[in-house]
Amino acid sequence: MKALITGSLGFVGNYLRRELEAHGYEVVGLDIRPGEATLQVDLMDATQIAEVVVREKPDAIFHLAAQADVGRSWKAPQLTVQLNIVATLNLMEAVRQLDPHGIRMVIVGSSDQYGSLGAAGARVSEDMDMKPQTPYAISKRAQEELAKLYARSYDMNICLTRSFNHGGAGQRTGFMIPDFASGIVMVERGQATELKVGNLSSRRDFTHVEDVVRAYRLIAEKGVPGEVYNVGSGVTYSAQEVLDMLRGLARCEVPVVQDPARMRPSDTPVICCDHSKLTRDTGWEPALGMERIVGDTLEYYRSLGA
Repeated sequence: MKALITGSLGFVGNYLRRELEAHGYEVVGLDIRPGEATLQVDLMDATQIAEVVVREKPDAIFHLAAQADVGRSWKAPQLTVQLNIVATLNLMEAVRQLDPHGIRMVIVGSSDQYGSLGAAGARVSEDMDMKPQTPYAISKRAQEELAKLYARSYDMNICLTRSFNHGGAGQRTGFMIPDFASGIVMVERGQATELKVGNLSSRRDFTHVEDVVRAYRLIAEKGVPGEVYNVGSGVTYSAQEVLDMLRGLARCEVPVVQDPARMRPSDTPVICCDHSKLTRDTGWEPALGMERIVGDTLEYYRSLGA
């Protein structure tokens, strides 16, 4: 089995490559940057991506490449829409023209598509109405709707995800847990005197990245074409609880200051994954908890520049 991974040099892409190779896949990475065992490809160039798909003839494509920073999507909405919609269209068109029925595609979406669901956010299933509230979330919903259209219209072998928050060693700053962990390491090293934070009351569902990529592999192998799968642990933690865990692992006292500049224009109070459909169709269950996520992330940032 040969698999292509778009965004292969990113946080999740690196883990997915290892997961697939451990299960016998030949993996070809696609990324805008050069890297080992990676083809440098611009997904905005339809001709270029079509040539790669024809040449490599993959059995499966995992589409991870995206502008995935919610905060950045407010500052660069045009770029977010281009990367998350046009690139996906180019990839689907390349597959449609080569082998629309044979190549399995897993297109990764986001739980941010659901938006603010009030009390219903405490248990989110795939049949709930989506109310996206950020440019990023709207772009991912549009990506999903286009993929569903291609699956219906061309009988393409596409599965989709709405992936909830995930973390682990290697995740860059710009996301909550890495921001907290890197800030704590700076205080430990005397490079900062305090940790600046945003809203600490919102609750999120977090899954270890190793569990997430295992879900993606199982969706490719066992998922039902045209279906959307929530990928998440089914357990929520508030930002305050995550911060408290990390501060409990710190090697010194870490003063915390709330920074209004870190507050998003729109935020969701609670969102928790119902992964029963994924479990039913693939047998997937999360194996690694929040303690492992925060511990791995903190040790990763301690290792940088050590």
